[in-house]
Amino acid sequence: MSFAHYTLATRDVVRSREFFAETLGWEPIERPDNIEIEAAWLRIAPGQELRLLHVPDFASSDFEREYGRHFAVDYPADGFAELKERLVEGGAELIEPIRDTSIERFFSRDPNGYIFEVVDANYTPEV
Repeated sequence: MSFAHYTLATRDVVRSREFFAETLGWEPIERPDNIEIEAAWLRIAPGQELRLLHVPDFASSDFEREYGRHFAVDYPADGFAELKERLVEGGAELIEPIRDTSIERFFSRDPNGYIFEVVDANYTPEV
């Protein structure tokens, strides 16, 4: 079993779509026409999507943090420096991890307030 999609609320669908496309390289795709609110779909990887929905009064939660709700994605560690630059240029905030691990990783807060952990795509899971 794997994730098919996850949905994030946002006050600005267009800005959020552009942020994920430009920083993480996720591809905007067509969405169904049966949604009554502003929305955008992005392909993360084959069979995996992000769905953005406009929620006018959206505010991120105090639970968005390393020890709380966050999303983890794999990315080659040799590309971390360039990815960090794109994230910051796109309006993200880089966040130092709370705990040290043997896995090369970093955290960022996107313009909506969501936390993303980026881990080395070639890591060996901790036990």
